[in-house]
Amino acid sequence: MREIVLDTETTGFEPEQGDRIVEIGGVELWNHVPTGNTYHVYINPQRSMPQEAFEVHGLGDEFLADKPLFADIAKDFLEFVGDAKLVIHNASFDMKFLNAELGWLNLPRLPDTQAVDTLMIARKKFPGSPASLDALCRRFGIDNSSRTLHGALLDSEILAEVYLELIGGRQPDFALSQGSGSGGSAGGAGENWRPKPRPTPLPPRVTAEETAAHEAFVAKMGDGALWKRFGQA
Repeated sequence: MREIVLDTETTGFEPEQGDRIVEIGGVELWNHVPTGNTYHVYINPQRSMPQEAFEVHGLGDEFLADKPLFADIAKDFLEFVGDAKLVIHNASFDMKFLNAELGWLNLPRLPDTQAVDTLMIARKKFPGSPASLDALCRRFGIDNSSRTLHGALLDSEILAEVYLELIGGRQPDFALSQGSGSGGSAGGAGENWRPKPRPTPLPPRVTAEETAAHEAFVAKMGDGALWKRFGQA
């Protein structure tokens, strides 16, 4: 199962009032395991950046001036997303902006059913508790110290860790699902996968010189040394 953990940064809250997307970040999961495949792009919004939005993500007019327009990246973005589930924190916000941008270009919109809202999952799982991304990082012991400003790719990477905790752990499919392409079963179809012993044992990592030095060190401790007792067991 392919999923994309997704986040956007914008100029404000309402595309109908002229606000635009300025950054998209995405992290690919396959059977709930990160593949290392990511998507990241900055976008020229063709408008000035309000100060309150700049204070959130730090993306200003000068930095965004030479970045591509949404029209330039839209088809690549849709190709990356495909029909994968979109894992988003407060999904209605990001979906609203993405579909507004796609609609302005007469491109296919993303159905709401394609989105998985981690904010709703967190509120259902921990009713009455704070459910922001930072609060969930604190709950699950996830390091978000580098998140001094919002950033779409960084937030997607953090959200991927939070999502895996929300759904019950980092490897819910430890048995290795069959027929999954990357991350598929190590054995054939219908075969129970089990770790097998190495045909040839790994060579020792301790050198002969290190062994001799250790033995000389233990000898200096006398006959009562614990190392000697263990060695005689």
